[in-house]
Amino acid sequence: MTRRRWIADEVSGSRAALTGAHAEHLSRVLRARVGQEFDIVATGEVRRGRVSSIGENRVEFELGDAVSAPALLPITLALSIFKFDRMEWAIEKCTELGAARIIPVIARRTEPRLAAASTKRVERWQRIAREAAEQSRRSSTPEISQPIKLKEAVAIPGSTRIVLAEVE
Repeated sequence: MTRRRWIADEVSGSRAALTGAHAEHLSRVLRARVGQEFDIVATGEVRRGRVSSIGENRVEFELGDAVSAPALLPITLALSIFKFDRMEWAIEKCTELGAARIIPVIARRTEPRLAAASTKRVERWQRIAREAAEQSRRSSTPEISQPIKLKEAVAIPGSTRIVLAEVE
């Protein structure tokens, strides 16, 4: 059976912890018990973790051996900002597909109110990416940067670029 994977909020030596809503979900919704084993991503490495204590807003793990995890290709995706519920869905799916970095882009046709509100949404997008990374058993969360203009996004170094647009 496949073990559920969690990305640790805190890591110290051979111990890791989930805190806040993350820990509450594991303890209350999934009803974790002391002694249960999970895969824990700690400082970029996937390790076996056994629950050592459960508190109201904190679940602690004793870390064990490393677990093999496939390496991801360093894919950077520049995604034009659009209606937020669909943007969140796109971030979730791009995370599941293995994007290493997602850059929200303010394009010429981006609605001004969405462009203005996008800087406030970055933290939410990062949380969505983290949850999608755990669900898809990734060993890292993609970086979600602050929104940038299209000209800046095109200047990002890289070997291959694919631009999807309505006109050439």
